[in-house]
Amino acid sequence: MSTVADLKSAATGPQLFNLRSPYFSEQHEMLRAQVRRFVETEIKPKALAWEEQGHVPREVLRRMGSLGFFGIRYPARYGGAEMDALGSVVLAEELGRSTFTGVSYTVLDHTDMASVHIFNAGTDAQKDQWMPRIISGEVITAVAITEPDAGSDVKGIRTFARRDGDSYVLDGAKIFITNGVYGDLYCVAAKTDRSGPPSRSVTMFLVEKGTPGFNVARALDKHGWRSSDTAELHFDNCRIPAASRLGEEGGGFRAIMRNFQNERTVIGAVAVSEAQTAIELTLDHVRTRKAFGAPLWEKEAIRQKLAMLAGKVEAGRQLVYHAAWLDSQGLDATKEVSMVKAYCGELINEVTYACLQFHGGMGFMRESTIERMARDARAHNIGGGATEVMLEEVAKRL
Repeated sequence: MSTVADLKSAATGPQLFNLRSPYFSEQHEMLRAQVRRFVETEIKPKALAWEEQGHVPREVLRRMGSLGFFGIRYPARYGGAEMDALGSVVLAEELGRSTFTGVSYTVLDHTDMASVHIFNAGTDAQKDQWMPRIISGEVITAVAITEPDAGSDVKGIRTFARRDGDSYVLDGAKIFITNGVYGDLYCVAAKTDRSGPPSRSVTMFLVEKGTPGFNVARALDKHGWRSSDTAELHFDNCRIPAASRLGEEGGGFRAIMRNFQNERTVIGAVAVSEAQTAIELTLDHVRTRKAFGAPLWEKEAIRQKLAMLAGKVEAGRQLVYHAAWLDSQGLDATKEVSMVKAYCGELINEVTYACLQFHGGMGFMRESTIERMARDARAHNIGGGATEVMLEEVAKRL
């Protein structure tokens, strides 16, 4: 099997676009086929065990790295494929088809939410040290921003980094950190100025697992996303080299806001893909499940509800594609990305609620796929910016 990096050379010459979409090139579709094969053969048959153990095995992540899935957006010098935001959308969509949201976010947190901080703000030395190992899957990353009293309100974080000679000393706590238990390298947001303007008081730092004063306080037990490890982190007099700072001191808030755009786009892509998959599962069910002498599909109320949901999912998909295309063109897509996050986060909950209902009693059983998908859906309109926060972002730009 070729790696994603090979797709760049394989797609030379005139680009052949998917006849059903003006957004995707032949390179994108080759990536889609490759990720889809991996999902079908390596994730879907095995991920129930990962739900039980609470994390994706490291060997699976290394396999994904060897295939190039972790370097879609990064330069060839580090082993990447140099694709655009639509490449991230393809990866997110195909992971969404697995029906295991925890697996999707184990991967996407590494590729599109954490490692981007290193690539965007890191020095050449930092990138040369870490990016090849990040792309290969040897090193798994996490981003530590959220705190018990500060989620979407990044300016409200309390973790503090004090400069001490050629070091910084970190004190504080982070919570709800994806890849927090089994990650290797953490991009940590901390205040470096308690008296200055909040937007210029946050700085990002690289902290390696095993650094004295840094520990995983506990693994968190979640309602959904069971195959994704999530942690509470503590920093107690944690000393790191000044060379571990990412970007300028005080530049963290801008970096976080910038990277939120990519994060929210891929969350929307996962949500739409999962919604589509839930509808497909439910169509199979209602066409075979009989009640009152006929398949459920014969009931007009069920047919029309699924038809309307299918229309909403298609609208969400096109919104995701458009936002990613704007980003790939270097255009400001803050409004559109915020719409994506709000609309798709609510949509996946609406879809899985209805689909579970149409599965009847079986939909309530832990052995059914739709039961797991409905639990997993609940975090889509919370993580990465709650719906209410996203709507305020849209409202500011109306």
